[in-house]
Parts: sequence; C-alpha cells; structure tokens
Amino acid sequence: MNNRLNLEIQSAKSRLNAKHTGEKVLSVLAFVTALGIASPASADVISYDLAAGEGCAFPLHIDQEGSQPVHREFKDKNGKVVRLLAAGKGVNNTFTNVDNGSVLTLKPSGGSVLHTTVNPDGSTTNVATGYYSLVLFPTDIPAGPSTTLYVGRLVFTVSKVGVFTLLGSSGKQTDICAALTSPTP
Repeated sequence: MNNRLNLEIQSAKSRLNAKHTGEKVLSVLAFVTALGIASPASADVISYDLAAGEGCAFPLHIDQEGSQPVHREFKDKNGKVVRLLAAGKGVNNTFTNVDNGSVLTLKPSGGSVLHTTVNPDGSTTNVATGYYSLVLFPTDIPAGPSTTLYVGRLVFTVSKVGVFTLLGSSGKQTDICAALTSPTP
C-alpha cells in the first residue's frame, strides 16, 4: 500500500509540475505562474506534450517559437512579490493532435499583456489582453480538457496549488481541440 500511495503522490506531483511548466509557456506569449518564473528571451523552439485528457481529449503536442515576453516583478516594501507583468509581441504556437496528425499554427498579429496580482492567500488573479492560449485541465474550473485561443480580454485565477478558474472573457475564442479533430490534408 505504501508503494502504491508513493506512486500516486509522485504521479500527482509530476502532473502538477508538468501543468505548472505548461502554464508558463502555453500562451501566445507564455504563461506566468504565481512564482514569477520568467522565460528567457530567445527565439528557440520550446516543446510540450500533454497526455490525452489533459489539454484535449487526444494527446496534444505544442511547439512555441519566437521571442518570449519581457517579465517584470513588482514588490511591496518588504520585498514580497505582489504583482507581475508579462508583455511582448508574441510567439508562434503550433498545436499537433498526436493521434491524427492535424496541425494548427497560430501566428499572432499583435502582442499580449498579462497582469498578475498575487493575492494574500498565495493565489493569483490574472488579466490577459491580446492573444492568449489557455489550457484547462480536468482539475480546473470549468473542468477541462480544453485548449482555447482568446483574442481580446481574459480573466482567470490560479490557486496556490495550480487550479485555474476562468472568471470571464470578451472578444474572439477559438477551440483549438475542435480545430484539430480532423486530420490535416
């Protein structure tokens, strides 16, 4: 029983770590977590793989290429991070349905800005404007799997354990999972 419990704990930690990694990069600019870990500015390709049932019903591969955003931290008088800002011109995102080979490449025609406020309980409140892709896992609210491109405004929170809660959006939405359900000709 201890081995099984340890395996389940390690599996949960791996999923959470993978999710946090994905949260940092699965947007047109890049996700920023409550920890404020910034992606280096580069034009390298960054790749991520999500298992079936995490970002879509099928296994999803994501490549990002282009200049990563500029990240800024704002601290209170005690040196505690209270706000984060990420802004940039965007990166190309290529989403691939691993099961059927469908590919969707998104090339932003404008930039994005993400304002993150660190709440006293360790959660964050995030307001994204411009081009922003959001991946929701089954543990999020609303429950995923879903991967959606938002062009406009998006508001969501992230709990201190990594649960995303979508509060609202305005503008255009594109369901990336639906766009990848037919094989690429």
